[in-house]
Amino acid sequence: MEALAESILSVADGITLYGTIWVLLGTGLYLTWRTRAVQARLFRHMVAVVTSSRGGARGGISSFQAFTISLAARVGVGNVFGVAAALLMGGPGAIFWMWIVALVGMSTAFFEATLAQVYKVRAPDGTYRGGPAYYMMLGMRSRALGAVFAIITVVTCAFVITSVQSNAIAETMAGSAGTSPSITAALLFAFAAPVIMGGIRSVARVTEIMAPIMAMIYVIMAFVIVVMNLGEFPRIIGWIIQDAFAPQPLVGGLGGGILAAVINGTKRGLFSNEAGQGTAPNAAATATVRHPVRQGLIQSLGVFVDTIIVCTATAFVILVAGEGVWAAEGANPATLTTMAVAHALGEWATVPMAIMIFVLAFSSIIAAYVYSEVNMFFVTASPVGMWAVRVISVASVVLGALVSLDVVWASVDIAMAIMTITNLVALIALSSVGVAALRDYEARRRAGERDPQFIAEDCEGLSRPLPTDVWGRQGAQSADVQ
Repeated sequence: MEALAESILSVADGITLYGTIWVLLGTGLYLTWRTRAVQARLFRHMVAVVTSSRGGARGGISSFQAFTISLAARVGVGNVFGVAAALLMGGPGAIFWMWIVALVGMSTAFFEATLAQVYKVRAPDGTYRGGPAYYMMLGMRSRALGAVFAIITVVTCAFVITSVQSNAIAETMAGSAGTSPSITAALLFAFAAPVIMGGIRSVARVTEIMAPIMAMIYVIMAFVIVVMNLGEFPRIIGWIIQDAFAPQPLVGGLGGGILAAVINGTKRGLFSNEAGQGTAPNAAATATVRHPVRQGLIQSLGVFVDTIIVCTATAFVILVAGEGVWAAEGANPATLTTMAVAHALGEWATVPMAIMIFVLAFSSIIAAYVYSEVNMFFVTASPVGMWAVRVISVASVVLGALVSLDVVWASVDIAMAIMTITNLVALIALSSVGVAALRDYEARRRAGERDPQFIAEDCEGLSRPLPTDVWGRQGAQSADVQ
């Protein structure tokens, strides 16, 4: 089994080095150019949009709730285990490449969320569904491509990601608090089953509270360590940048080398912030907003929060801990961050970190369920399909806590690479639609509209009418700003 996992990991590295990196960065740079760097030009406006997005759901999912669902998936194991893995296998330079993936990926996230809104459809329960499968079918007029993406996403999110996240929780609870996998599995079942079985609205209510709080607590804890070691901050940042282009591997407990830094920074950056992967737009599409661009801006900011703030804080905590922690017995991606925090704050922090990781990973589990249900709805609107996704998601949570998942962990990168490349092809093909929506939004703001409303018939840049009534003059949403 270990040999199989290593073989799969080798294949994943090859796909990342020769495929994902270039497609991801190339698409991000192209979309940045098409929008005149929307992630920089409208950054302050992004913050303002997020702070005014809690209202207006009118029985559906608010813009803020959709943001927190995707944030719950982003700020999770990738920020704790992913950063640790990137450092152990790629050295400090891997963090630099995580930054690059995020900064360029902010424009990618903007486009995929905006397109998810443009091409979303109404579900029988009154909420909205959308995402890459929908804009492939409705925008590119290829249901076959959409179906391929949807099926891959259902399998990846309902089984692979939920299993990986629960496995991470079990390993952390066992190492930090001595909790047996069976007890962890029972706890996860008790928490996950009621939320997942309650459907997407139930998830939205939970993540609206959980995601911001858990992200804030984790960032505060890391910020305290940064303040305690403020004099080291310039050195750590300089080390990260210098090592990003180091020709030789580093010694002293951390991996290194430019290829290792690029590969691991890209893989772990994608796993953490999901920009371009095609998962976050499934949550973005569920929001009730007046203009698609509004949700695009919100999702773009989520990438910044995840990587530039949370991942950088995690990297600092680990790097400032020193070689005594990196090379210590038992130091691995599942334990390194906790060991570094305990080194800075004391052993008392071990149990709170275990609880924190439990919450981080749990929020990612329920967000992964949302992604799988949205894509199952694309494949079939049958209630049987919806319930099948819920049952499989809960079962995978329990299974992941009980068994070793080396092969599943190794398979995550391949599954995400396939999803990402398929999604990025669609983003390029439909980039003119995203640009048209952005121009419409900015023109309306210049005209004095405080909260611009999108009417498809009035959007000059659209080459043909939208194949959905959501944004027609009669069906346009009227979400309020509160």
